[in-house]
Amino acid sequence: MKRKITLKQIARELDVSISTVSKALSGSKEISEDTKQKIQAFAKLYNYRPNNIALSLKNRKTKTIGILIPEIVHHFFSTVIRGIELVANKRGYNVIVGLSNESFTKEIINMEMLANGSIDGFILSISKETLLKQDYHHFNATINQGMPIVLFDRVVSEVNCDKVIVDDFKGAVKAVEKLIATGCKNIALITTMDYVSVGRLRTQGYLEALEDGNIRVDANLILKIDDALDVEGHFEALENEIEQFFRSNKKIDGVFAVNELYAVTAMKAARKLGLSIPDDVQVIGFTDGVLSKHATPSLTTVSQHGQKMGEKAADLLIDRLELEDEENGEYIEENEREEHFKTVIIETELIERDSTK
Repeated sequence: MKRKITLKQIARELDVSISTVSKALSGSKEISEDTKQKIQAFAKLYNYRPNNIALSLKNRKTKTIGILIPEIVHHFFSTVIRGIELVANKRGYNVIVGLSNESFTKEIINMEMLANGSIDGFILSISKETLLKQDYHHFNATINQGMPIVLFDRVVSEVNCDKVIVDDFKGAVKAVEKLIATGCKNIALITTMDYVSVGRLRTQGYLEALEDGNIRVDANLILKIDDALDVEGHFEALENEIEQFFRSNKKIDGVFAVNELYAVTAMKAARKLGLSIPDDVQVIGFTDGVLSKHATPSLTTVSQHGQKMGEKAADLLIDRLELEDEENGEYIEENEREEHFKTVIIETELIERDSTK
């Protein structure tokens, strides 16, 4: 398929500025009739078509941000939303929250519905099904139509936009190093399937910390939870799987879980089998939420600073929206502008409680 000619290419060929081309094509009186005719004839010859969808989006401002999260039960996502709201409201924006429920289809439906005149840009975390499919066309299509996106937590390199993440790898290293320092020799890992980026990075951190601590990796001590168990309504099945994991590995004296739910469930399973926490088994989870604080015993966790992540994501999106407003009065296509996207890394923090020594 022949690549569509752009404003930049027309400007280069005719030795004029992009702004001059844009004004000439829109019939501006600022441009001389001769130049206008020359530019319009050249654009017609090469079948130039402006991106009318993006133009429409650029000219319509709602002062509203769309937030799309994979699930509502995890405390982490509610803290991110709080951070986004704080900054958005301070800067004169409202927010609308949508839920993908870890579904690729629901993610697309939510985006299409919100992008249809309701919002100016998105802040979102990618659903597990989308990560499994590795199909990100709906994100790229939204960006190409002139609507900016900021990804947080679960991000992918295939989507070219601003991103906010925590150092999942380093956070996991910190957690496992804590378990090693307090005497654990047989440290289990309870994690997600590998296609979930955050789980994969935390798994890599676990492996690195064991290697640095001269502890041999035992594949029997790694439990990867099937997604079917990792949803609301399947907690009993999740408990049974983790309990069976403990029964099969009686030597476990430490557990690192890649999220709060897995960690709290591991403590429950261990106690059910007559194990004392932290005397027999020490447990650390990722994400410092309500479950961690109110578990018995209280859970040592790696804090992701969700509110800080949300605040940063909101600032990145609003900065980009307001920069676009300031650039010029006339429309310039997205692919005409040099984009410089940022990836902001939020440092994690180990919050020590009663589940470790």
